[in-house]
Amino acid sequence: MIGVTADEAAPPGLSEDDWAAAVAAVAGLPRTASVVLACHINPDGDALGSMLGFGLGLRQLGFANVQASFGEPYDLVEVFGFLPGQELLVPPAQTDRRPDLLVTFDAASLSRLAELASTLDTATTSIVLDHHATNPGFGAIRLIDPSAAATAQVAATFLDRLGVVYDQAIATCLYTGLSTDTGSFKFDATTPAVHELAARLIATGLRPAELSRRLFDTRPFGAVRLLGEVLDSARLDPAGARGRGIVYAHADLAGLARHNQPAHVLESFIDVVRTVAEADVACLAKPIRDGEWSVSLRSKGANDVAAVAQALGGGGHRLAAGFTWRGTLPDLFAAVDRELAA
Repeated sequence: MIGVTADEAAPPGLSEDDWAAAVAAVAGLPRTASVVLACHINPDGDALGSMLGFGLGLRQLGFANVQASFGEPYDLVEVFGFLPGQELLVPPAQTDRRPDLLVTFDAASLSRLAELASTLDTATTSIVLDHHATNPGFGAIRLIDPSAAATAQVAATFLDRLGVVYDQAIATCLYTGLSTDTGSFKFDATTPAVHELAARLIATGLRPAELSRRLFDTRPFGAVRLLGEVLDSARLDPAGARGRGIVYAHADLAGLARHNQPAHVLESFIDVVRTVAEADVACLAKPIRDGEWSVSLRSKGANDVAAVAQALGGGGHRLAAGFTWRGTLPDLFAAVDRELAA
């Protein structure tokens, strides 16, 4: 591992007292203690990568009873099938509901932990790792740093302070979180500290080109056909988003069935929709079930989509956020318009 002190590794925004409390909570546990790791439902690369990387770090420290999970639907997206540490994964119903320690990853609200949220009340103690500015603050010890580019960056600092030495497996998990939440290092959150951490991870021997192909450049043919339909649904309102322009698009359950695709293939489609030059804001509605939608919002900088998402029951970051909507598509798009205007 490239030499680095804890102070050099730490992203700004957390105090020494925060870190000391978190380190003490782990260091004070016997290695036979029960530890449950939980990330948000429908986990993305940052949620899974930071959780599994941290779990492997705990194993390196000698913790033998570590479980990792996320709420229903308990279905690992195949694009993340290469991630090390999957032997730690168990369905949520099989996790210890009274662990000595619960650590959560990338969950901006309690609701994102689904059925695992109740473990916060029954665990002996809990540590929350997150980087969402809209996180309301839950858990006993809160490592919530909105200045971090990804929860993986917070997890990496925590592992450094615990004395974990990155091997290629841990690095692969953390790099997956870091690269996915920075859009392959092209978003504004990509600071010098992000590149420094990426360099440390690459130094373990992982192959960034291979990981990038797996994460960003591989889709089933059916998903490509489905993307075409989603793009065909796109509608541009140049006057929307306070005159900066907004583009709307949606998928539907029939399209998923027609192309035999699982819902998670839709997650990356927002990255194509957001490229529209005439729109500052992009909005993609993804079906959950009849009348229920998972909504992704992106901004190029002129609008705060976190405020929009939070007003509609969700959360996220200023430039990337989301929420769940129950109702019709016209009402959904009208609600986004209304909140953007506000």
